[in-house]
Amino acid sequence: MANANHRTPDTAHLLFQRACRVIPGGVNSPVRAFDAVGGDPLYVVRGNGARIRTVDGKELVDFCGSWGPLLFGHARQEIVAAIQLAAAEGTSFGINTPREVEMAERLCELIPSMEMVRLVSSGTEAVMTALRLARGFTGRRKILKFDG
Repeated sequence: MANANHRTPDTAHLLFQRACRVIPGGVNSPVRAFDAVGGDPLYVVRGNGARIRTVDGKELVDFCGSWGPLLFGHARQEIVAAIQLAAAEGTSFGINTPREVEMAERLCELIPSMEMVRLVSSGTEAVMTALRLARGFTGRRKILKFDG
């Protein structure tokens, strides 16, 4: 990995202070909140394989492994190349694409018991889809939501 030691040791603290001015609690996920444990959250500038480097120059093993890196590691060469090719054709569409059909077909092929698949972009979409499925399967029109 490239050397990030040119940064000052308090970079994470300064970033967190900036973040607190524009992001509630200074983080975009409650999972990353540091209030209960003290200190400042980590800020990562790069990753390679299972390792990440913080803005303060520390190299760590990434035990969070968000999404794709959980399976394949960070910056795997063939995945980066595939992403670059796909991004050259457009980065995000709010409309149907041939690739989503190909992906759904591949998933159904790989998992024979899966007859159909719904691809979603967010947790909200996933929950709304699950609720629609549950209501359709049970025939019930109401749902019960627990809060707290």
